[in-house]
Amino acid sequence: MNKSKKSLRKNWTTWDEHKKELMKDPKVVEAYQEFQPEFAIIKKIIEARINKGITQKKLAQKMKTKQSAISRLESGTANPSLSLLKRLAEALNARLEIRLIPK
Repeated sequence: MNKSKKSLRKNWTTWDEHKKELMKDPKVVEAYQEFQPEFAIIKKIIEARINKGITQKKLAQKMKTKQSAISRLESGTANPSLSLLKRLAEALNARLEIRLIPK
């Protein structure tokens, strides 16, 4: 690796470092907490798909939808309906469970 590439890497930060810096801002913390349920669902969907060892394309085929729909779901740009989440659970051979937990 040449010297210029090494010096560029010194300026890079990891996602965890960047997130830690962002979370110093109370407005960011408030927004993060507001969207935490969405982030949790997205994380669980991605983990379940990866644990099953299937691609977005294969999952889409099982759900009779398009890969782009799975991509939007996993990126957080789609707001899934309950029926979509049920189909997703079925395609992943999983049980959908929604809970409300007292604060």
